Amino acid sequence: MTTALTQHAEIEIPLLCGAMYPCSNPELVAAVSEAGGMGIIQPLSLVFVHGHDFREGVRLIKRLTSKPVGLNIIVEKSSKKYQDRMKQWMDIAIEEGVRFFVTSLGDPKWVVQKAEAAGGVVYHDVTERKWAEKALSSGARGIICVNNRAGGHAGQGSLEDLYASMADLGVPLVAAGGISRPEQFKQALQIGYAGVQLGTRFIATTECNAHLDYKQAIVRARESDIVLTEKVSGVPVAVIRTPYIDKIGTKAGPIARWLLRHPRFKHWMRMFYSLMALWKLKRASLEGSGYKDYWQAGKSVEGIERIEPVADLMGRYSAALL
Repeated sequence: MTTALTQHAEIEIPLLCGAMYPCSNPELVAAVSEAGGMGIIQPLSLVFVHGHDFREGVRLIKRLTSKPVGLNIIVEKSSKKYQDRMKQWMDIAIEEGVRFFVTSLGDPKWVVQKAEAAGGVVYHDVTERKWAEKALSSGARGIICVNNRAGGHAGQGSLEDLYASMADLGVPLVAAGGISRPEQFKQALQIGYAGVQLGTRFIATTECNAHLDYKQAIVRARESDIVLTEKVSGVPVAVIRTPYIDKIGTKAGPIARWLLRHPRFKHWMRMFYSLMALWKLKRASLEGSGYKDYWQAGKSVEGIERIEPVADLMGRYSAALL
C-alpha cells in the first residue's frame, strides 16, 4: 500500500514502531523495519538502558536489517549539554544513513534544517492542532496525532476528532494511540490517515527486551486498567493500574504542582521529574514486578492477547490492507 508515509519513510507498510523509553531495544527496532514497517530509535533507551555506544548501537541495528530505520529526537529546551548531545546523535545517525526523524516536545526547526540538508524528512508528535501548526511553520513534513488512547503522554482528543481538526493542513497525518488489532489499523487508514504509530503492542513481542512481567501485565490488562498518573513525570502519563499505583495515588502533591506551574522553578521541577521518571521506568521495565510497578501502556491493551514475534504481528497488519 502506498501512502505519503510509505513514500517519505521508504517503507512497505504504513506503520511506525513508536520510540519508547525504556523499551526500544535494537532488536525490536530492527525487527519492525525488517518486517516492512519502520522502527524508530529512542536514543536515551539505546544508550542508557541497553548500554550501547550510540554509533555502535545504530550499526548493530543496521546489521540486523538492511531496511530504513528512524530516529526520535526530543527537542524540549533543556540543558545545553542535553541539546548538544541530541545534535551529536543526530549527526551520527545521518552519517550512518538514517533519513527519517520523529520529533516531539518542542520546536523541531534545528532538526528540520539538519534533516533537509541530508535529504531527510521530519514528522512531529502533537496532541492538538496549534502544536501542529507551529511544527509545520518550522518545516516538519508530517504530523503524528497522539490521541486520548495513547500510552505515555496521551492527548485529549479522539482518533477521529484529531483527524477532523487537522485534515485541512495538507500534510500526512499519522494516528497514534489505541491501535492494536489489524482492523483498527485498517480503519485509521480508511479515515484518511497516512499511517499509524504503535507502541504498547510492540512491547508484548518476543523481540522486545522488557521484563516478562511487563509483557504479561500488558496481555492481562484491559482498557479500564489504564489510568493517568502525575507521579511519574509531573504531567499525566498513561500506565497500567497496579496495587502500587493505587497505594501512592495518581496526583502530584500540592507543593509539586505549585513548583511545576511557577515561572521560576518549573524548568528545574520538570527536569527533576524527568530524571526520576527515567530511573523508575528503566528499573520497572528491566526488573519486573519485583520493583515498583510503573508500566507505561495505552488503551490498545484491550486488543493484545499474547506475546508473539514481530514478523507474525506485522503479517496480520499487512494482510489487513489486502
